[in-house]
Amino acid sequence: MSSSRTAAPRTPANRRRPAWAGRNYSLLTGAAIVTNLGSHGALIAAAFAVIEAGGSGGDVGLVAAARTLPLVLFLLIGGAVADRVPRHRVMVAANALNCLSQAAFAALVLAGEPRLWQMMLLTALCGTGTAFFNPAAEGMLLSTVSGEHSNRAFALFRMAVNGAGIGGAALGGAMIAAMGPGWVLAADAAAFAAAGALRAFLDVSHVPDRAPGGGLLSDLREGWVEVRTRPWLWSIVLQFSVVVAVVGAADAVYGPLVARDHLGGAAPWGVALAFFGVGTIAGAVLMVAWKPRRLLLVGTLCVFPLALPSAGLAVPLPVWGLCVVMFVAGAAIEVFGVNWMTAMHQEIPEEKFSRVTAYDWFGSVSMLPLATALAGPAESVFGRTEALWGCAALVVLPTALVLLVPDVRRMTRRAHGKTLAPATTVTPDPVAAEPAPAGPASPTSPAGL
Repeated sequence: MSSSRTAAPRTPANRRRPAWAGRNYSLLTGAAIVTNLGSHGALIAAAFAVIEAGGSGGDVGLVAAARTLPLVLFLLIGGAVADRVPRHRVMVAANALNCLSQAAFAALVLAGEPRLWQMMLLTALCGTGTAFFNPAAEGMLLSTVSGEHSNRAFALFRMAVNGAGIGGAALGGAMIAAMGPGWVLAADAAAFAAAGALRAFLDVSHVPDRAPGGGLLSDLREGWVEVRTRPWLWSIVLQFSVVVAVVGAADAVYGPLVARDHLGGAAPWGVALAFFGVGTIAGAVLMVAWKPRRLLLVGTLCVFPLALPSAGLAVPLPVWGLCVVMFVAGAAIEVFGVNWMTAMHQEIPEEKFSRVTAYDWFGSVSMLPLATALAGPAESVFGRTEALWGCAALVVLPTALVLLVPDVRRMTRRAHGKTLAPATTVTPDPVAAEPAPAGPASPTSPAGL
C-alpha cells in the first residue's frame, strides 16, 4: 500500500512527457527556450543600437565580429574544460557572464550615446560566454537520451527552441520599433539569468567522475585525433567555415541595412527572421517522424537553400517574398541539423564529445569574425547587391564540393544508435581528416543552445 501511494504522484508528470524525456532533458529544453526568446531579439537589437548611435554598415560589422572573435579564440579551451569540469557548472557560469555583459550593454544604450568600442567590448564578453557554453551544452544534451530516441529527442528539442526563436525575433523587432533596442538587450540579460537558474538544477548525480587526463593540451590533442580521422566530419566543418561566415555577414550586417533602406525598418526584418524560425519548426516536425537512412547525404543537400536569403536580400524581395525564402531555408537547414546531431551522437564517444564539438564550432565560426568585419568594406568596394550575390554563391560552391566526399554520401543510420567504436564510414588515413560544424545553430543562432 505504501509503495503504491508513493508511486501515484509521479503518474501525472509521466503522462505529460515521453518516458525518455527525463528531468534533465526537460530542464535543458526549458532553459534553451528562455535563452532563445531573448537572444534572437538581442541580435537584431545590437545591430540597430549601432545604427541608432550613428554607426555605418562597417560599424555594424565590427560589433558582429567582436561577438564572434572570442568564439574562435576560446572554443577549443571551452571544449576541453567541459570534458574535465561538470558540464552544468560551465553552462551556468557562461550564462552568468552573458547576463552581466548584456545588462551592461543595455544600460549603455538606455543611457544614450554608447561608443563603438564599448559595444564591441561587451559583445565580445557575451561571445566569450558562448564559447564556453556551446561545447558543454551539446555534450549535456546528448547525454540525456539514448541512441534509439536521439532523432526524436533532437527534433523535439530543436522544435521547441526554434519556436522560441520565432517569438524572440518577432517580439524583438516590434520592441525595437516601439521602445528602442536598449530594452530588448535588457530582456536578453534577464533571459540569461533565468536560463542559468534552471540549469543550476540539473541532476548530475548519475554522471561518473571523469578520470584525470594528461592536461589541457593532451585533451585537445585527443579531440583532434577524433576529428581528423573522420573525413565526413572535417569536410563538413570546412564547408560550414565558409557557409557560416557568409550567412552570418548577410544576416548580421546586410540584412538590417536592407531592412532600413527597403523594408521599413527593424519590425519587418524581425518578421522575416521569424519566418526562418517557422521554417525550422516545420523541418523539426518532419524530422520527428522521418529517419533518412543516408544521414549526411540528405543533410548536405538541405544546405543549398541557405543561399536563398542572401539572394532575396540582393534583389531585394518585398517582405512577403523574403519571408517565403526564409521559411524554405529554415526548414531545409533544420533537416540538416537533426541529421547532423544524430550522426555526431552515433559516431563520437561521449567522454570526448565536448572536445569534438569544440573543434566543430571552432571550424564553423573561424571565418565569421573576418567576414562580418569585411562586410562593410566589401559593400563599399563591390556594392551591397553584388556582395549579397557573392554570399549566395559561397553557400552553393562548398556544399557541392562536400558531396564529393564518399563518407558524406555513404554514412548510414545505425539501428541501435551510439557505439564507442569508430563507424564503418571512418577511414584510418590520418591525412584524410579534419573538424566538423555546429550545423544550423551557427549561421542562425550564435547563442547556440
